[in-house]
Amino acid sequence: MPPDTDTRRSDCPISFALEIFGDRWTLIVLRDLMLRSRQRYRELLEGDEGIATNVLAERLKRLERRKLITRKRDPADARQFIYLPTELAVSLVPMLVEMIVWGIRTSDKDAGSEFLARFETERDTLISELQAKVRKDADLQ
Repeated sequence: MPPDTDTRRSDCPISFALEIFGDRWTLIVLRDLMLRSRQRYRELLEGDEGIATNVLAERLKRLERRKLITRKRDPADARQFIYLPTELAVSLVPMLVEMIVWGIRTSDKDAGSEFLARFETERDTLISELQAKVRKDADLQ
C-alpha cells in the first residue's frame, strides 16, 4: 500500500479510494469494527484471517489518521483503548454490503443465502439497519 500521505497518484476517485482501502487488511478491520462489533485490539486480532499484530496496529493508526475511526480509553479498563467507527466510516456500509453480496454470489461456498435474500428484497432497509447498529455501537447517535 502506498505511503499514507495526501499526495494522490491521480484525480480518479477509484484510485483515491484504493490508496486508503487497497490492501489486504483495511477493509477486514473496518468490517470487524462495524459489522462484527469488535472494538478492542485483542478482539480484532481474533478474526479468522489471522492479521499480524504489527499490521493491525499500523492499520488502526492509518484509519485513525484518515478519520475513519476514533481511539478512546476503554471504560471497562482504562489501561486499554477501544476503537470506534466515525460517521465517515458509517458511510462505507453500503459499499461493504455490496462487497458481501458480490462475495456471496461469486464464492463456491454455500453461505450467506439468508443475507442475499434479504438484500434482494430489502436492500435499502438492510443497509439502513446496519448503519443504525454501527452508529449505536459507536455511540454516534
